[in-house]
Amino acid sequence: MKRRTAREKALQALFQIDVSQIEPVDAIDHVLEGVQRDKYLDELVIGVLEHKEHIDDILKGNLEKWTLERLANVDRSLLRLAVYELLYCKNEVPPNVVLNEAIEIAKIYGDDQSGKFINGVLSKVKQTLS
Repeated sequence: MKRRTAREKALQALFQIDVSQIEPVDAIDHVLEGVQRDKYLDELVIGVLEHKEHIDDILKGNLEKWTLERLANVDRSLLRLAVYELLYCKNEVPPNVVLNEAIEIAKIYGDDQSGKFINGVLSKVKQTLS
């Protein structure tokens, strides 16, 4: 599975977990639709959930005039996914790739303003982590 596909599937699984409170394994199985499991997909979903509190603290510190709870579920899940990659996958994935991937995925799954919003928040997060 390509990394872009793994990120998209991870976003879908995280969205389901956030909205429906289903078990991570069930969410991953559901989004795979019979396709073989992928190590990177599992790492992203489980990693975000294991580090969710820390990731949310970082996001809260970089949101202007927004609360995490007010964000659209898709945007919140995508931000968590990208911050996880920025924090814990930095030896595997360059930060600019993380930002570009998140922006492109936001354009597909979010609303017409999601790409710009994700870009703004993640650019601030990237600066604070540097």
